[in-house]
Amino acid sequence: MPENFTSRDKIIKEWINDIGRVVLANIDSQLEIEQKTTPNDLVTNMDKWVEKELVKNIRTAFPSDRILGEEGFGDTIEDMRGTVWFVDPIDGTLNFILQNENFALMLAVYEDGIPVQSYIYDVTLDRLYSAIKGKGVSCNDQQIVEPHDAALNEGMLATNSSILIEEKYDHIRKIAKASLGLRLIGSAGLESVEVAKGSIVAYIATNLKPWDVAPGLLFMEELGLKATQFNNEPLNLLDNNNIIFATKKAHKEIIKLLN
Repeated sequence: MPENFTSRDKIIKEWINDIGRVVLANIDSQLEIEQKTTPNDLVTNMDKWVEKELVKNIRTAFPSDRILGEEGFGDTIEDMRGTVWFVDPIDGTLNFILQNENFALMLAVYEDGIPVQSYIYDVTLDRLYSAIKGKGVSCNDQQIVEPHDAALNEGMLATNSSILIEEKYDHIRKIAKASLGLRLIGSAGLESVEVAKGSIVAYIATNLKPWDVAPGLLFMEELGLKATQFNNEPLNLLDNNNIIFATKKAHKEIIKLLN
């Protein structure tokens, strides 16, 4: 493992631990809530505070790196040259507001377009899922075993609400019918974790932002899983994606059902 990965891993985990404690301590506080694009696309003062803290920390420790953050406190990223950080301060903001759980703090580090470090922190359960390229995936430093390569009819499928609600995605529901059942958490990061753990065989979702998928991509690569767009093309980390995270067998079946 490169030395810079080891030292950076330690620093990132310290940031996540410190920031996570603040989020948890303020989970019952009165939030300032703003609507971004739609009534269910919200941002809170806590989202903004977390991103500002992470951006400040990254700029102080790694001043030459660039940052793409959900709330806009990073940089304008038009290419993947050099070191690029992806920051999702609270993935699952609606859950954070309405449930006080099922949300995650997410970070990913890419070197020249290659994912090298990823972090998905389930704040309320205090579970930090992390990956370093070539070293697998762990939860609270306990290694996660590569999941069984299960077929679609051997496990459950996760998706996002758009696929269930919007008529233009009616044709996609046949994938759910081919599985043992459907599950929704409402956090792309936590859904990615479920695939990594083998709790579900696939996660399919539409219109995900780069920071929604950047951390999970390394998890999939490290555990022998598949990560593509609906058209079987690689993910585009500079644009929105319709994504499939899945076992190899389930992925093959899903691609066949979609096309």
